[in-house]
Amino acid sequence: MADRPRALLAMDPVFLHQLFPEPLMRRLAAVLDFDPDLIARDFTEPAAKAALAEAEVIVSSWGAPHLSDEALAGAPSLKAVLHAAGTVKWIIGKSGWERGLAVSSAAGANALPVAEYTLASILMAGKGIFQLREDFRKDRTFTLGYIHPEVGNFGRVIGIIGASKIGRRVVELLRPFDFTVLLADPYVEETEAAALGAALVSLDELVARADVVTVHAPDLAETEHLINAERLALMRDGTVVVNTARGKLVDTDALTAEVLSGRLSAVIDVTHPEPLPAHSPLYDLPNVFLTPHVAGSHGNELSRMGQFMVEDAERYVAGEPLLHRVDHETLWRQA
Repeated sequence: MADRPRALLAMDPVFLHQLFPEPLMRRLAAVLDFDPDLIARDFTEPAAKAALAEAEVIVSSWGAPHLSDEALAGAPSLKAVLHAAGTVKWIIGKSGWERGLAVSSAAGANALPVAEYTLASILMAGKGIFQLREDFRKDRTFTLGYIHPEVGNFGRVIGIIGASKIGRRVVELLRPFDFTVLLADPYVEETEAAALGAALVSLDELVARADVVTVHAPDLAETEHLINAERLALMRDGTVVVNTARGKLVDTDALTAEVLSGRLSAVIDVTHPEPLPAHSPLYDLPNVFLTPHVAGSHGNELSRMGQFMVEDAERYVAGEPLLHRVDHETLWRQA
């Protein structure tokens, strides 16, 4: 394509070929004119500064430099940022939005594996897998045909906190199962929740009714310790807390006290602090399944994030609306 817009890659180079393996890189190069060997980590570095001065599009990801006022001043032709990662809050500043940059993000692609992890956690927790595995590993035997009366997924109540991209995908994945799904989100109306397949309730009602409480709200000042000691106390004995959002949303000390007592269980992929101190009991408790922040995109899942941005690059060049455009008006209440 002779009139391909000039573009600049901006990210940690370690991610480039994971996000854009050869077939995707060919598609990207077919619509954007960029140097695949120039990957900006600092917009003040001479080669990056010169490329930025001509760029109409930035293709960014983790490790990209902040698009500061100074950087924007040196990018008079810049019109679009295609971010092959999640949040763009730390990349685009006020002046970028004021300029009217078209900004696209692969947050929707990253939401998919998180939702899948959450679904697996809900199903396995409902079957009592975590505790039964511990018992089996300790006893090395079981009674064939014995029915475990306390487990099962039929008729469970699942509480979703936050109708984020991830939260909505979790609700969608739960549809084939015999669950009652509750949703707590201050920005969702009852009719919208019903269309998603959930009943809208208050947060306190949700934690009091749910067998599994799964957190999908953004990390904001007002959501810190959204699940605190008081809300943990509202949960019925045996409730499972799943957190794949951010560690600050759950009061770690309060949750630790509850799981130490054995009253609650937890599946935790994110913590505060992260990682937890080596002496934290959460590493060793049989009623806690702790993973090292792996619910999001890893391995071959990164190429799906790249694919989302390649598709938007193709749409941008064709003059079509971006599929994954970031809405600046609602960005403040998103992750």
